[in-house]
Amino acid sequence: MQFFGFRVLIKRIKAIRFMMADKTVKWTKKAIIIAGIVYLFLPIDLIPPVVFPFGILDDIVVWALILWYLSSELDKYWIGEKPKDYSRKYHGKTVVDDVEYNVDDEEAEKEEPAEDA
Repeated sequence: MQFFGFRVLIKRIKAIRFMMADKTVKWTKKAIIIAGIVYLFLPIDLIPPVVFPFGILDDIVVWALILWYLSSELDKYWIGEKPKDYSRKYHGKTVVDDVEYNVDDEEAEKEEPAEDA
């Protein structure tokens, strides 16, 4: 997947909320997001915010690294939720009703003599 696309970055940022709400995600990945948010709001930065164009640069770099590191996990949540697993819900149940089908025996077809014209 592309990383530097603006739409991709926006979708990954929006996916953070859904990833944080999912209980199956490891706590270490959630801790990385929380640490990034804390770093964003801390008054201590690597580059002081007084130097305007470069003051925001360290925050952008930190979040770019976080989004890159968690890109595969965040891409699962673009739709807003994980794909549902219906295998347990429909296990052992007939999903398609009123359908007729025949299973032909391939060996029986091979043994039949071909009609010569």
